[in-house]
Amino acid sequence: MRTALWPGDHTAEVDEHLRSGATPLLALVLVAERDDARLGGFIEIGLRAYAEGCESSPVPFIEGWYVDADLRRTGAGRALVHAAEEWARANGHREIASDVELTNEASIEAHRALGYAEVERLVCFRRDL
Repeated sequence: MRTALWPGDHTAEVDEHLRSGATPLLALVLVAERDDARLGGFIEIGLRAYAEGCESSPVPFIEGWYVDADLRRTGAGRALVHAAEEWARANGHREIASDVELTNEASIEAHRALGYAEVERLVCFRRDL
């Protein structure tokens, strides 16, 4: 499922990211289980020192959220997000954040449907030196 959410081989990229110390603390992974016990989705929550539009620190952050296509619009994604939010509340947090690629309209609409407010749009740049 992680490969479905983030296609391609990212092994070297993830290894470098872990070595750099830039990785937020992965605090929670929840899964959506199908009736036949197979997995149908997941949500990963990290703790970040900062998230756009947030006032508290650390901030629970939705690092990854994926639901298999056949389970979308069935409430599985909503249940994952609500469970993550409940975990955040139970651990003393008062806000939660997420981000979405600018072109991912389905995810933008899913976030809005769950009551998430868009706080900023961002285009990131880099250059080899």
